[in-house]
Amino acid sequence: MNISELLARNARKFPDKEAIIEGEVALSYREVDQNVNRLASSLARLGIRQGDKVALYMPNTKEFAYAYFAVLRLGAIVVPVNARLTAAEVQYILGHSEAKAVIAHDWIYKELEPLVGHVDVIWIKTGEAQDGWRSLSELIANGTAETIVCPLKEDDEATILYTSGTTGKPKGVLFTYRNILAVANMMAFETKMNKDSRLLHIMPLSHSAPLHLFFIGGMYVGATHVLSPSFSPEALLSLVEKHKITHFFGAPVAYLLTAKHPRLYEHDLSSVQYWTYGGAPLSSNEVQFIAKQFRTDRLMCLYGLTEAGPNGVYLAPEEHATKAGSVGKHAALHCEVKIVDEYGNEVPVGEVGEVVLAGEGTMKGYYKDEEKTAEALKNGWLYTGDLARRDEDGYIWIVDRKKDMIISGGVNVYPKEIEDVLRTHPAVVDVAVVGVPHPEWGETVKAFVVTAQPIENLAEECKRFLEGKVADYKIPRLYEEIRELPRNTTGKVLKQVLRGMSNETIARG
Repeated sequence: MNISELLARNARKFPDKEAIIEGEVALSYREVDQNVNRLASSLARLGIRQGDKVALYMPNTKEFAYAYFAVLRLGAIVVPVNARLTAAEVQYILGHSEAKAVIAHDWIYKELEPLVGHVDVIWIKTGEAQDGWRSLSELIANGTAETIVCPLKEDDEATILYTSGTTGKPKGVLFTYRNILAVANMMAFETKMNKDSRLLHIMPLSHSAPLHLFFIGGMYVGATHVLSPSFSPEALLSLVEKHKITHFFGAPVAYLLTAKHPRLYEHDLSSVQYWTYGGAPLSSNEVQFIAKQFRTDRLMCLYGLTEAGPNGVYLAPEEHATKAGSVGKHAALHCEVKIVDEYGNEVPVGEVGEVVLAGEGTMKGYYKDEEKTAEALKNGWLYTGDLARRDEDGYIWIVDRKKDMIISGGVNVYPKEIEDVLRTHPAVVDVAVVGVPHPEWGETVKAFVVTAQPIENLAEECKRFLEGKVADYKIPRLYEEIRELPRNTTGKVLKQVLRGMSNETIARG
């Protein structure tokens, strides 16, 4: 089995069923499959062969679906690229992945124009052909609808997804068909997807959870896919209501922003069976706030990471009433989970250790980086870099990223714990806590705070607010008001940038 065959099989089983909806355009499984064959035949004429890498620089559109399946149908390897990356960032990925072609969307292709003529790849975009660019629509129109069968098996390579690069250059995560099919099957099983399900894809399909869990998970069962090229609270609410969406995956920020929408209550969201979230931590208070605003008891937390497929742990809807803020207790289908110490031994209940995962969804490795692969994969387990503890009921609570832990005076301080409390201050919009060098303690704790309005004597106010809520040694000694936190294209805070800002201040001082 391979991913191309999922689409072909659905075209045979459900030829007239809605497969893709984008805006006012609705396409059946037969139509999508025919367009994929046409595009694949044209790409083959351009020289795309089995094992070649093809980068997709596109938002969530029907053309993304065509390109994704057409590349796989030829046995080539798909390299989805975040549509918000700059030309320099894309150039690195093209070089590292050794891409042979780029397929971009007409809305954003100009970002890459500085590379055309300087990077030796085949340049393709939607819309009309232009200098250096071939037309995707012309390739589809001039292709043949004759069936093309992908010859690859489950252990063959399918996709390279690039990590967000919060600590340096992004790493290419290489997946086989087995990896992707395992996590797609898991998601369909755990959220009870079937051919009558209707999935909304508003998070970028260049990311592992939207792509592998939900897009391919929905293809696994022949569901209907509604594509939205960008997120806004209004788009989320209107599309759910209009298309009677049953399954949605969103980053926490999507839920938090939508929960504050002034007309949220005017929308009928009753069709949704699973409101799934993941990709970043949510505190218990935030989860409860979202559930109240959405008037739902169908929230589901997904915990995993790109390198795991993603697969990992989930908190089911019925568990949110008592364990909101936890990521769950049991590993999902096709996965195992442990919390271990530095020697790989499981830690007792209540103690902090590193989350490790094992399962068929785990990556083959980092592309062209055996050293990093060996660091992440040990004895069949993927070391996530996430620190967590189990409570007395067995539920897992993420404490922080291992690389973000602060050691001050020999004592471990976990920034997430402090951030969760400070965010409950009525004047605090956002906050990030980092460790900065200290001549005596090694590190001291500093908070970068975004406020709704200026706070007179920020340090004193924050210290007062934290007293009694966290231990005294955890309370930051240093504070800096900042207009906004630096984030990467996936919304993750770039803490190394904040540490650099602090180091510059220390150096100047």
